[in-house]
Amino acid sequence: MSGRIPQSFIDDLLDRLDIVEVIDRRVGLKKSGRNFTACCPFHEEKTPSFSVNQEKQFYYCFGCGAGGNAIGFIMDYERMDFPRAIEVLADTAGLEVPREASAFQEQPQQKKNIYTILEKAAVYYQQQLKEHPQKQRAVDYLKARGLSGEIARDFDMGYAPPGWDNLLNHLGQSDEDRQLLIDGGMLIEKEEENKLYDRFRDRIIFPIRDNRGRVIAFGGRVLGDDKPKYLNSPETPVFHKSKELYGLYQSRKANRQLQRLLVVEGYMDVVALAQHGINWSAATLGTATSTDHLNRVFRQCPEVIFCFDGDEAGRKAAVRALDSALPAMEDGRRARFLFLPQGEDPDSMVRAIGASNFIRLVEKAEPLEEYLFNAQADGLDLGSLDGRARMSTLAAPLIDKLPGGVFKELMMSSLADRTGLSLEKLSEILQRHKRNKQATEPQPASPQLPDRAPLNTPASPKRRDKGLVKSETMRDPILYAIALLLHDPKAASHVTIPATLLQSDDGNAPLLIAMLELLHKRPDSTSAMLIGHWYGESWGETLQQLLHAEQFIPSTDIELELIDTLQHLDRRHQHQDLGHQLDKILSKDYASLSDEEKLQLKQLLQQKHGL
Repeated sequence: MSGRIPQSFIDDLLDRLDIVEVIDRRVGLKKSGRNFTACCPFHEEKTPSFSVNQEKQFYYCFGCGAGGNAIGFIMDYERMDFPRAIEVLADTAGLEVPREASAFQEQPQQKKNIYTILEKAAVYYQQQLKEHPQKQRAVDYLKARGLSGEIARDFDMGYAPPGWDNLLNHLGQSDEDRQLLIDGGMLIEKEEENKLYDRFRDRIIFPIRDNRGRVIAFGGRVLGDDKPKYLNSPETPVFHKSKELYGLYQSRKANRQLQRLLVVEGYMDVVALAQHGINWSAATLGTATSTDHLNRVFRQCPEVIFCFDGDEAGRKAAVRALDSALPAMEDGRRARFLFLPQGEDPDSMVRAIGASNFIRLVEKAEPLEEYLFNAQADGLDLGSLDGRARMSTLAAPLIDKLPGGVFKELMMSSLADRTGLSLEKLSEILQRHKRNKQATEPQPASPQLPDRAPLNTPASPKRRDKGLVKSETMRDPILYAIALLLHDPKAASHVTIPATLLQSDDGNAPLLIAMLELLHKRPDSTSAMLIGHWYGESWGETLQQLLHAEQFIPSTDIELELIDTLQHLDRRHQHQDLGHQLDKILSKDYASLSDEEKLQLKQLLQQKHGL
């Protein structure tokens, strides 16, 4: 969507997030005094110099100088631009990114209206499960599947009664409402007969919610013999099935810190697992697991477990899931593969063996690296030269789909160990594979995120000259005042801007003035908000360079320190102004000065001595 992201939303987003949680999902942090530390993800080091300040919501590396707020970290770590980083963090916080209106911007009102009418439809279906004369068929079916009324309420399950126009008559009272039901995928339009009818009829209803908990679509399980057995909403302005997972919202709601997610194939699997206390699963919506799915999931938790039937169809689905997972496997992310006995699904399995035994199966699931190598080695004799050669040609292109990072390097090293080939030879195999693929199957460019850049490349965060910044900060009162404000924005609350500062030609004075003006208008601003306000600009770079100065900032009375510094600045500028005026007069011969100029000289000298 086009349009600028409002600064007020960025500030609100930063206020809702905890930078420690954001970074800890990607880089393991350890508590160290008031801060959290880790080895820096932006340069190679053995002793941790990467520090995260939870109180002030920013990070800084004393080794390479990388620093910033949560947005800056996501931009540098995930190799994203600013708008995309905002979207990632907003998704984590369950927020929708607004855009300021432009002539070409899609009006959001239609989507809001669709959300509203879909919520009304969900309530209607829930009422029918309680009140409709034929509700007992639906209730009996749910009881036969071992589901309680409490679980049905937790997932807002409902019932679409038999008939062609129940929902139409209930919600489609106006032309506008009928159009919204059509746009939301709830009504089917037969143009040749000029008729409308309900999409969902005589089905158990599963509302599908997005990360914010809004109803965006529905799934329906037939009670009779109609086909298909399961029916999903079509693609709509608010629903894109290749990006959504049923149950992800409920899993996040049930687990404040979601550590793993079990990806299954059906609505009933998710609900049945929750019935048994396994409230950390989600299901794809009639599509194969996509990289978009996984990137969304990995923003919520660090580990995904794919669950498949052990038959041939399940094995093929696992291969597709592996192919989708590889581009999403950034360092710190984990994926595993669980194969159930043939003919079993999570619903039947958990009912048969119980929750504790099912969880044991999950914990024994095959890690992605083992599954990848075992799947490629299936049917090969790795004791033979031919078997190892075929293994290398099959596995190397798959590993190459991984984003750049430590995990990818370890996977290539493991393949080298398994095949006896050197890393250089594997690289040659990859290059040959790419040339053959381009020659025989030219592919159109696809909009994928770039791999993470190698360490210490131009794409990595800029290294700062810490010694230079340190010395400048300590001897430059303007930089020192900026550092004080950065580390304690509330210190500006009772501070006025010296008039002499407004006339200063110091290169950093405009930033100090802008910070004071901003903090007077928005006194609740945080350190992270200040960095975010000027991110991507030269002033933002200056603020990031000053993050290291925390060790030089007094722990108490920062406001008094700021006042003293500004008074010092005021006196310095007055000295400079007097000096300019004195130089102007003293450039003349004293004997040639007029009486007025001599009086002015006397007054200037008195002022200078009084300062």
